[in-house]
This record gives sequence, structure tokens and C-alpha cells, in this order.
Amino acid sequence: MKMIWATWRKNYIQKKTIPESECVFCSIAKETNKDVENLVLYRGMYNFVLMNLYPYTSGHVLIVPLRHVADYRDLVENELTEMCLLEQKIITWLEKAFHPQGYNLGVNLCRVAGAGIDSHLHRHVVPRWKGDSNFMTTIGDVRVMSISLQDAYQQLLKQIQEDPYEKTD
Repeated sequence: MKMIWATWRKNYIQKKTIPESECVFCSIAKETNKDVENLVLYRGMYNFVLMNLYPYTSGHVLIVPLRHVADYRDLVENELTEMCLLEQKIITWLEKAFHPQGYNLGVNLCRVAGAGIDSHLHRHVVPRWKGDSNFMTTIGDVRVMSISLQDAYQQLLKQIQEDPYEKTD
């Protein structure tokens, strides 16, 4: 059997976990002084953007409402509008950072639909490249990540900071 080492994930496996009674996304939303540690890239008025700790591809990010909400139909207009506008921005930032050839955008509603965290709605933005889902994934049940989470975070953060529309001076 061949081994694929992903030692960079050690930090996440050994990280102190949040009590089950507390929502991980609500905890991150409150911890504004820990954005780098929590891999938060951007905070809007109603949503925040962070790296997915268990990405499908390098650069996989999540858009999460600041308010704890599980049902898509319970989003208010401002939350939903900002979420969609953030998708557009994220695509631009990903394009500049990683030059993907396509994207998957989506929400998994409820556990049976694939939501790993089903109590707090979140939207996925997944950059895609030709061949990123190859025999390693389909036969070997293994994903190969070409960029570490920290490197992807830094590259995306740089694009956000360089975005002329995000300047706050």
C-alpha cells in the first residue's frame, strides 16, 4: 500500500475542538481577533469568507452568514444579496490567485444532501481545473492538494488586499 503524507494537516487534527454545544461557524464569527488562525479571508456586514479546512481543491472557500441560520429560506434579503455578491468577488480573487478553469458554487442543505455542518448554512466556492478529479480521487479515494491551506490563504488574502474595491481609506 502506498502512503500519501499530508503532515500539514496535523495542526487541524490536533487543534482544540469547539464543544459540540457550540456552532463552529458562530464561534469563528465571534472571534474577530483570530481571523488568521481561523483562516478568515473577509468579513462583510452579513457574511464572512473563510478557507474550507477540508477542501475539495486548493482554494476552496466558504461563505458563511454571521447569523446562525440553517434553512436557506430563512436568509433575509441583505444576507442573501451579500452572499451572492461575495461569490462574484471570490471568483475574481481566485482567478487572480490561482487561474482556475472553472468553478463549482453550491449549498448542501441538510446532512443527507452532503452538509458536514448542517446547523449553520454555508455556501461553497470551489475552483476547478481540468484533471483535478482523476484516478486518485475516483479509484484511490484520495485527494491530492497542490497548495497548502496556509499558502492558499496567503495568496487569496493578498488578492483581497490588492482589490481596489476593498480599499477602506
